[in-house]
Amino acid sequence: MKRLLLALGLLISFSAFAQKTNRPLLQFTGIVINADSNTVVPYTNLTNLSYKNQVVSSNYEGYFSFVVHEKDSIRVSSVGYLTQTIVIPENVANKSYVLKIKLRAEAINLPQVRVFPWASTEEFKRDFLAIKFADDDLAIAAKNLSRGSVMAMARTLPMDGQTNQIMNLQSMHSNLVHTGSGPTNPLLNPIAWGSLIRSIIRGDKSRQSEDSN
Repeated sequence: MKRLLLALGLLISFSAFAQKTNRPLLQFTGIVINADSNTVVPYTNLTNLSYKNQVVSSNYEGYFSFVVHEKDSIRVSSVGYLTQTIVIPENVANKSYVLKIKLRAEAINLPQVRVFPWASTEEFKRDFLAIKFADDDLAIAAKNLSRGSVMAMARTLPMDGQTNQIMNLQSMHSNLVHTGSGPTNPLLNPIAWGSLIRSIIRGDKSRQSEDSN
C-alpha cells in the first residue's frame, strides 16, 4: 500500500512538472517608467518567481526583453520604488507580450539618529566646561583700541597724511628760522653746557649715595 501511494505521488509530481515546463513560451518586452513623472526608471530588476528566480535587468533607458512562460509571476523592483508583481497572461497572440510598467516612488521614513562625538556624558561635561568662547564685537574693539595695540600699530604702520603734513611743517619752520645762518651748534651754547654740567653733578651725587649704602 505504501509503495502504491509513493508511486502515485511521484506520478502526480512528474505530471505537474511536465505541465509546468510544457507551458508555451513567449517574448516579454516592455519599458519601466515613473508613474508620477513618466520618466524612465533605468536598471530595474525583473525576477521570474516561477522559473528559478531568474533575474533580468532593464537597460539605462528602462527597456527590457526576455523569454518567459505563460502564467509566470514577474516581480519588478527598483531602489526607491514600490515593488510590483506581474502575471503573464495565457493565449497571447504572436507569442509576444508588450507592457509598460509604471512604478510608484516609495516614501521611507528613516528613524532619528543622534550623533555624539563623546564616548560618555562625563567627557561631554568636561569638554563643555573647558570650552573657550570667542570674544564678542565689543571685546574685540576694546582690545584693538587698547594702548598697547595702538602703540604696536604705530610702530609698524606707515605714517598717514596728517603726520606727514606735521613733519613737513616742522621742517619748513626750522628752515625759516635758520634762514641766512647755519644751524646753532650746541657746543657753543653756554646754556647747553650748564645743563650738561648739572647732569654730571647729579650723576656723581647719586653714585656716592649708592656707595654709602
